[in-house]
Amino acid sequence: MMSPKQVAEDRGLPSHFRQTPLQIIHIIANFMRIWSIYSMYRYLSQTGASVVLVLFACLAPASVLFLVLQKPWKGRPLSNRQVVPSIINGGITALYFILWGKGLKSCGPVRAILAEYSGAVLGVLSAVLYGQKSHVWKKIGGLIAMLASYYLLSQGWAMATYSPFSWEDSTDSEAQTEQLLGLKEMSIPIFAGVLSALRRVITRRVSLKIQLKRRLHAITIASATCFLFPVAMWDTIIGSPSGSSRDLPFSMWAFLSTIFFGIILIFYIDSIAEERLHMVFSSPRHLMVAGGCIIVMEIVYKMDFSLPGFIVCCLFLGFGIYEATSLEHARKDSSRNSDLSNGELGDDLQMSSLPT
Repeated sequence: MMSPKQVAEDRGLPSHFRQTPLQIIHIIANFMRIWSIYSMYRYLSQTGASVVLVLFACLAPASVLFLVLQKPWKGRPLSNRQVVPSIINGGITALYFILWGKGLKSCGPVRAILAEYSGAVLGVLSAVLYGQKSHVWKKIGGLIAMLASYYLLSQGWAMATYSPFSWEDSTDSEAQTEQLLGLKEMSIPIFAGVLSALRRVITRRVSLKIQLKRRLHAITIASATCFLFPVAMWDTIIGSPSGSSRDLPFSMWAFLSTIFFGIILIFYIDSIAEERLHMVFSSPRHLMVAGGCIIVMEIVYKMDFSLPGFIVCCLFLGFGIYEATSLEHARKDSSRNSDLSNGELGDDLQMSSLPT
């Protein structure tokens, strides 16, 4: 129990000062995750390794570490209403990793990362099913803005070679592998982003308590590994061409960074950001953090990058995300202004208002 002095000190500090350390940790964690994505992209593009096999090799040790850390078999027994949806969520997670990996290899890191925010379209679906007509039109406008952003990304606006804001050819970049795409090719990472949002929704509906959510997440990742195992074996035996049977080089940093930063650490950091900073994944604030990290990595890796075109795409996407979740902003603001004398009821209202 906190002493009156500690309570007075906490009340004396402005809220943004108390949240500053968490915001810094959130930025660093997202930077490390995006760094791992660029490392994995370079490994996949240079070696031509199987996407499914590489992701399974990263997901298997991550699932073991999650099980060791959370120990879902200990503590209060989990009910079937919690375990069964978590196992089903594992199948969705496995499909998400497959589509996300293939989208990363074919579309490049910028388009693969920004496509993860397509899960905000679930806010449009919630408005159509449960919202008012005024909110529906706002969300449809947000959906149009998001589609415009992804169309501009597919047309290479974030690349110096194809961007209309670039007046000189970028011939000194090391990575010219990204090509012009259509919305058909972009649909793979976009659908992966929708699946990522769907698995977050299922996680919130199963449990609102953070400790129980972590235990169930360990079951989800373990089941995702089991679902991914036969696909990886099939891809290794049948899907690989005969000419690629040679031994592929191994990148320690690409695998370790994906395991620790891309799968494990980012889960805990996003959970803390959601609980303490009220920052969900599909939000303009999260997009702003990811956009800054992408700019740094594009410069460091000397990619074919256009900063003005990238900013234009992010502005369209951020506006679309904000409008697509406009109803949830109103609900969250009203829940903060209400009297939250019952803590569990306040958490329930706040978490149920998050569509992604």
